[in-house]
Amino acid sequence: MKQTQSAGGVVINPKGQVLVVNQNGTSWSLPKGHIEEGEDALTAAKREIYEESGVGNLKLVKDLGSYRRYKIGLNGHEDPTELKTIHMFLFRTDQEVLNPLDSENPEARWVEKDKVADLLTHPKDKEFFLRIKNEI
Repeated sequence: MKQTQSAGGVVINPKGQVLVVNQNGTSWSLPKGHIEEGEDALTAAKREIYEESGVGNLKLVKDLGSYRRYKIGLNGHEDPTELKTIHMFLFRTDQEVLNPLDSENPEARWVEKDKVADLLTHPKDKEFFLRIKNEI
């Protein structure tokens, strides 16, 4: 099994809504992706958020820690060939217009905080969000 490192964030807009992105048209997630060679987790998180949503004006609030899960396969189910360690950060932004740049992430939306967990596809993403929800 391949083990990888990813980073991303929980991004809050001025209305208190949370940024959620669509991956490959099959699943919903918080914005995140692989940490590239030469990047630290924070740099990768900012890059991934920008690529997946167009949000570039980010103010770091705090490090939310990390969690592990298998990647989501093209069929929407877990793919046990890759175990990800996902490093997450809390950001605030004044940007409200979303414009995804990554063709593999065709849609992004702002979601009310109480509805985010219901939209997230992967159970570990839901578990993570529910654990940190009161911190945001």
